[in-house]
Amino acid sequence: MRVFIDLRWFFLQEKKSYITGTILLLLVAFLQLIPPKIVGVVVDSIKSNTLTLKDMLKWIGILLGTALSMYGLRFVWRIKIFGSATKLSRLLRNRLYHHFTNMSPSFYQKRRVGDLMAHATNDLQAIQQTAGVGVLTLVDSLATGGFVILAMAFTISWKLTLIALIPMPIMALLTNYYGTLLHKRFHNAQEAFSSLNDKTQESVSGIKVLKTFGQEREDIESFRKQSEEVVQKNMAVAKVDSLFDPTISIIVGVSFFLSIVFGSKFVVSGELTIGELISFTAYLGLLIWPMLAFGWLFNIVERGRASYDRVSDLLDEVVEVKDKVDAIEVRPSGDIQYRIEKFYYPGESVVALEGIDFLLEKGKTVGVVGKTGAGKTTLLKVLMREFEGYSGEVTFGGHSIKDYKLNSLREAIGYVPQDHFLFSATILENIAFTNPLTHKEEVESAAKLAHIHQDIEGFTHGYGTVVGERGVSLSGGQKQRISIARALLMDPELLILDDSLSAVDAKTEEAILSSLRENREGKTTIITAHRLSAIQHADFIIVLENGRIVERGTHQELMKEKGWYKEMYLRQQLEELVEHGG
Repeated sequence: MRVFIDLRWFFLQEKKSYITGTILLLLVAFLQLIPPKIVGVVVDSIKSNTLTLKDMLKWIGILLGTALSMYGLRFVWRIKIFGSATKLSRLLRNRLYHHFTNMSPSFYQKRRVGDLMAHATNDLQAIQQTAGVGVLTLVDSLATGGFVILAMAFTISWKLTLIALIPMPIMALLTNYYGTLLHKRFHNAQEAFSSLNDKTQESVSGIKVLKTFGQEREDIESFRKQSEEVVQKNMAVAKVDSLFDPTISIIVGVSFFLSIVFGSKFVVSGELTIGELISFTAYLGLLIWPMLAFGWLFNIVERGRASYDRVSDLLDEVVEVKDKVDAIEVRPSGDIQYRIEKFYYPGESVVALEGIDFLLEKGKTVGVVGKTGAGKTTLLKVLMREFEGYSGEVTFGGHSIKDYKLNSLREAIGYVPQDHFLFSATILENIAFTNPLTHKEEVESAAKLAHIHQDIEGFTHGYGTVVGERGVSLSGGQKQRISIARALLMDPELLILDDSLSAVDAKTEEAILSSLRENREGKTTIITAHRLSAIQHADFIIVLENGRIVERGTHQELMKEKGWYKEMYLRQQLEELVEHGG
């Protein structure tokens, strides 16, 4: 029952609803005692020939009144208890979503998307069941069972009641054992479902790659195996779950047997009347539900506890990058200064950046180049505070980037990543993502700067064209330019293009860069690229190798040196010449 203690904070929050629902449940449990008693009285009256029409109508009226009262009370307690359980599900779902949006990239390197989705669906459903049906079964089983036992003991026979309850301790021991097994197996089943969920999400997202390489059959087989594993682990849960009802039914059967055997002796000896024995067996029948509910309660509670533990572990994950207490709320503007001695990715022993020291003046453009894995994107992630824990300092406008509120810092940055993510919405909505209320003219202006306007106009529905999930219906170059337009619409103080022109041709690349130079005067730009033509006009170029700056200067200065930059530039020029038939 630990999960009820863990959820104490919510029960206190919704105490009015739960107290009202509990009181109504107790009233229903009390009203259930009336019909068996009336049946016993009527039977004894019939036997003694004292039952009159007036008495019969009186008892029927009481039964109808009791039935109508129970109907109304059951309707209200369902709204109070089940309604509150729905609120818990909504609250935890919102908490999870807020937590997900605040977590650093390192969190998503450790967690799979499908697993996170399973937490927000299956686990929350199990917790909601605990706060709803779990509370119902707990209160109802204890209240109904308690009232029935008291009625049997004080209004009929305490001796027969004790005899009927002899098998109950056995039931308590067995259901407790089943509950322990159920908790462990349900936790394993939820883990298996998370893996299957992740597999499904990954396969659907990568369907084009699967089809391209002809791996549909292998992927289906992999899915089948994981699905089978989910079935097997859920069957293990079902096997334990299926033990509750037979065990309780046997216990109830033994109680009935003892009640009838000893009750008959009490009738013969004159300690009980036939009507009282009938009432006693009717009361015993009412005990079936509390006992079944008690077993069901173990099932629900153990599922809820396993799921709540999983969700709690997720919410306990610490947010690595967060605001200071007195963080600056103004958007930064000015020079950017890097002074990083060393930076390691969380959990890694290999240095990612070392000895990074350079100044990017406001309004200038810096180009960052180097081999794949040289540290170009890492340099940008540090500036955007996706990761911290480095020795040294990065300043923006004279203040450490750690002194700014995260929202203020990132509102000043228009970032176009290597992996261009577009939402399953219209092109207009994708470009206007950072400001949904912006005018269409402004969206078109940003699209023209990114040289994607003509492509969009050529689509059947223009800016109203709905792109598929992650922009699946667009080419790589179109996705890149839409992402650039989205960043430009922000009119950011700092524009970051992280290898964002790799999928466009040289002519379009030059046109985009020319537009940026003309329209972003006085604004700072950082461009990382593998194709050196994208950064040769930059005010300043740095060359990275293994996270260190090995060359720096303008294009002309670097061409005078016999380093990696000159060698790569001449090689790319030769490749372009060969491609054009030279």
